[in-house]
Amino acid sequence: MVDIRHELNDFLFRFGGHIGYSVRPSERRKGYATLILKLALAKCKDIGINDCLVTCDEDNIGSAKVILNNGGIEDQSETDIDGIVKRRFWIKITNS
Repeated sequence: MVDIRHELNDFLFRFGGHIGYSVRPSERRKGYATLILKLALAKCKDIGINDCLVTCDEDNIGSAKVILNNGGIEDQSETDIDGIVKRRFWIKITNS
């Protein structure tokens, strides 16, 4: 599953980002998340998003690796009202 947000409000800027994705537990660790994010980034480029924000929970090491493997550069983390730390990554979408 993937969700592309065309614009960011304050909440999405701090915690949600432009792209949200999920892979069912039985299909994890097979490369699907990396592919989903890659394809979502291509769609973001098509709709004019050149600097894409993607976030994950601090303890979600797998998602952080997916984001880093797609060119993510870590920015300052944010803590939501439930005390959950969200790691924030920017991905510069290029022509390659």
